[in-house]
Amino acid sequence: MEEFKIRLGFENGGNLPVIHISGEITSEAEEEIVESYESIPADKRLRVILNFSETSYINSAGIATLISLITKSSENQGKIEFAGLNTHFRKVMDIVGLTDFVLIHDSLNSALTQV
Repeated sequence: MEEFKIRLGFENGGNLPVIHISGEITSEAEEEIVESYESIPADKRLRVILNFSETSYINSAGIATLISLITKSSENQGKIEFAGLNTHFRKVMDIVGLTDFVLIHDSLNSALTQV
């Protein structure tokens, strides 16, 4: 079992929040993910990128957490974007329908270069 870690960073001159998620996303990760999102200043929540490049596992509780974030963001006219999903996670996100609600980037670099 890989330890869950989360780190909030700001890219593009400090204007673009990126939540870096590593390890396993389960129900135990929910509080930290939500707190990390809510710690972002409201004026910088219009576009938030979740970087999954170091994520090893996600279960249904983890997906529910992501759905909650997407809902919270859209209620405030913001959007969540995913970056760095491996092929398996991308397929899972397709199956559960999340790809209809988030923009998916192949890598964090490609996400950062889009305006």
